[in-house]
Amino acid sequence: MQLANFPVTTDLVLIGGGHSHAIALKLFGMKPLPGVRLTLITDVSHAPYSGMLPGHVAGFYSFDETHIDLRRLARFSQAQFLRDRAIGLDLVNNKVICANRPPVSFDYLSIDIGSTPATNSIPGASEYAIAAKPVPQFLQAWNRVIEAVTNNPKQPISITIVGGGAGGVELALNMQARLHQVLKNARQSLDNLTIHIVHSGADLLPGHSRWVSQRLQQILFNRGIKLHLQETVTEVLPDKVICRSGLTVECDYIFWVTQASAPSWIKESGIATDSQGFILVKDTLQSVSHPHIFAAGDIATMQHYSRPKAGVFAVRQGKPLFENLQRIILGKKLKAYIPQKYYLSLIGTGDKSAIASWSFFGWESPLLWRWKDSIDRKFMQRFSNLPQMEKDD
Repeated sequence: MQLANFPVTTDLVLIGGGHSHAIALKLFGMKPLPGVRLTLITDVSHAPYSGMLPGHVAGFYSFDETHIDLRRLARFSQAQFLRDRAIGLDLVNNKVICANRPPVSFDYLSIDIGSTPATNSIPGASEYAIAAKPVPQFLQAWNRVIEAVTNNPKQPISITIVGGGAGGVELALNMQARLHQVLKNARQSLDNLTIHIVHSGADLLPGHSRWVSQRLQQILFNRGIKLHLQETVTEVLPDKVICRSGLTVECDYIFWVTQASAPSWIKESGIATDSQGFILVKDTLQSVSHPHIFAAGDIATMQHYSRPKAGVFAVRQGKPLFENLQRIILGKKLKAYIPQKYYLSLIGTGDKSAIASWSFFGWESPLLWRWKDSIDRKFMQRFSNLPQMEKDD
């Protein structure tokens, strides 16, 4: 359905190409609203799918297999595509402040920009550690590591990962798998690679079952990954991590995979946030302070539900977000979204096997990897081979 002949009566602006927005854009392409000018503001042209990123790190998936082409998706949804970075909101005049272009006006706004690991509180972390998010910068750094090992496989290399949650553990196992393959191809000793995990807690993977935590700890031990528990990082230097206990871990690369944080401009805009600076939303995914603004994914905190920052919720919020954006524009009553209390986590172990974590239960099997692979590929197929509409300026 072409909308070019309808006069624009409403500006709907989406900031960020996260999972919720990707789904909403696909649905807008299938069910457009006459008179609505849809605009996507994003600082990347390809959005990573978090479910497949560890596999990409391990070399199991290509870049294209793990990234959504946002330009193509915008054309399908007949949205304007603005490649820029949002740095603020003018909530008096309803404008998005961008880094490199004039402010963008909106009648309704939705924000889905994810989160980044918190580094500001640790001296040196912002300067010397490589954050796991934003993903494009992380992947650039990771590709440089692969290139360095490929070009000089005889040179010993040490990597420290700060953070022992699911993300940090999965990253360590998949990094090791990829670099071990590089060393094997070069017929070099696997002992040339050392990986450390520094974690402040007494147990890995807080929020998961004890079996899952202990099983992954055993896998790390079996694969020679050095684990430092109950160690709080107090300073990061270019070649070492210093902990409160006095432990110093020397390394060539430091990756930061700690608790999520929000960009400061969100809170500075005046929109209501939680104590960590994430946008506080109602069950309808509307801001509690500005009902014409919506938020989903990691950047949002639901007022009535305490849930972790996990991709499964961003995916589940996509359709409810789309429906409520359409409903508010059409003047209809909005629907509540109730997130599931328990959710299944499938944690890849870098060897095409996976551990399933559900509430107090856990299970490990290569069958789980194949199941996860099927789920992930099916999700990404939703955004491939989209029929192309007329290109926007």
